Amino acid sequence: MRQALPGKVFKAAISFKSFMTFALAAAIGLATVAPSSAAKDSRYAAIVIDANTGKVLHQSNADSRRYPASLTKMMTLYLTFEALSRGKINKNTKVVFSQNAAAEPPTKIGVKAGNSITVETAILSLITRSANDASTALGEMIAGSEENFARMMTAKARGLGMKNTVFRNANGLPNTGQFTTARDMATLGIALREHFPQYYGYFSTRSFAYGRQRIANHNRLLGRVKGVDGIKTGYTRASGFNLVSSVQDGNRSLVAVVMGGASGASRDNKMAELIKTYLPRGSTRDGGALVAKADTAEPMLAKVALPKNDVPTPDFRPQAEEAIEVAEVATDDEVAIDEVAMDAEVAPVAIPAPKPTIGLTAQPKIAMASAERFGRNIPFQIRKPKEAIPTTAAEAVEQAYAQPEQAPAVDAFKTASVPSGWAVQVASSPSDAEARSILEKTAKQAPRVLADASAYTVPFEKGGVTYFRARFAGFETKDAAWKACNALKKQKVSCYAIEQ
Repeated sequence: MRQALPGKVFKAAISFKSFMTFALAAAIGLATVAPSSAAKDSRYAAIVIDANTGKVLHQSNADSRRYPASLTKMMTLYLTFEALSRGKINKNTKVVFSQNAAAEPPTKIGVKAGNSITVETAILSLITRSANDASTALGEMIAGSEENFARMMTAKARGLGMKNTVFRNANGLPNTGQFTTARDMATLGIALREHFPQYYGYFSTRSFAYGRQRIANHNRLLGRVKGVDGIKTGYTRASGFNLVSSVQDGNRSLVAVVMGGASGASRDNKMAELIKTYLPRGSTRDGGALVAKADTAEPMLAKVALPKNDVPTPDFRPQAEEAIEVAEVATDDEVAIDEVAMDAEVAPVAIPAPKPTIGLTAQPKIAMASAERFGRNIPFQIRKPKEAIPTTAAEAVEQAYAQPEQAPAVDAFKTASVPSGWAVQVASSPSDAEARSILEKTAKQAPRVLADASAYTVPFEKGGVTYFRARFAGFETKDAAWKACNALKKQKVSCYAIEQ
């Protein structure tokens, strides 16, 4: 025994040394992996607000600029609800689709130019399918043009205390000059609940019937997490997966925001985790209204001449494409064709400030007034200000909104090599070489699907930057292009079909 004991001690020492060596190596490995993991989550931002008191229960990068994606439609709906509440429109008012609105890329409900839907149908299409075409049509109806509507959106944001938000369009399709923060989106979410309780119930719509379709809501926390009653999802490549959630359970109430999720599933799980953690910490006493109504005057609603045929006539896509869309909406990744926004810029997360213009160099009075009223150190707007915003509608627009650059057409310019007929777009990049590399990779990934297709890139300008669309041509019909796109999606390739 005396001779055996040193051997055992020696073996134990070796074992302990081996363990420590392994542990040290693991620690070094983790330290090495950590930076890349952090970089992967660099778009993440979140905030949780007690909707009874305005107290911030949790925040992470809450004031860092982020792309809103389809969260933009929350403001489009705010202005629509405001017009409804003031009697300027009603639920049955016809929303006519211009060529501009009808041409918006998916998600869309597919109303042809000149035809119309009701305001209520438009609202439901924004909340469920996140329809880009209906968003644009609503903006054009309310303000006369989408550009004017974007100015109204930004002026309204300033009036609500959203100091770090600028809108450029009504739907959230990619624009480098359009940005927001998690805190501002929480403010807007609370404002929607407080200012329009008569319409807020729309956000809990699980699905609605439109023509021959039943359109389901992208917000998968409805019915999954107790107390969740809305509000909105959003996704583009540049933004990541975004979500604003409203929760009311008993006397406790939260509004929470998660932005920059790596996937729809991870974003939803993070939101569920935040709700589970912070709802029990919320106050049970309602402290009253948190967000003051912005009483700035608005331009008169544009008078829209209704066409003779104003019955909704959705432009239904091939049945195969409808089936794949339904399947994708049910997946965890939420990269349904309607929110993929294939023209999303490959842009860094640090969103640049808008270029100085006459409208911004004069120190916007609305933004300054908001900061002075609520205090720069107060993280959330708590009470209604004593004085109204001293400005006219014209001043509000000029002071709060940087003059937007003219939006380019679907293709600002085309090259002589662009073929005619139908094509399938798989990506968009600020680098022609990268776009071509994606085409090459996709062709290798799905050789049978693209055996007879020809790859090419199409340059276009947006925000003063040239981007390149990566497309495959050679499809004679819309049906053929959609079938090819459906096959590509089975190979995990995001895409949509488009006519040249």
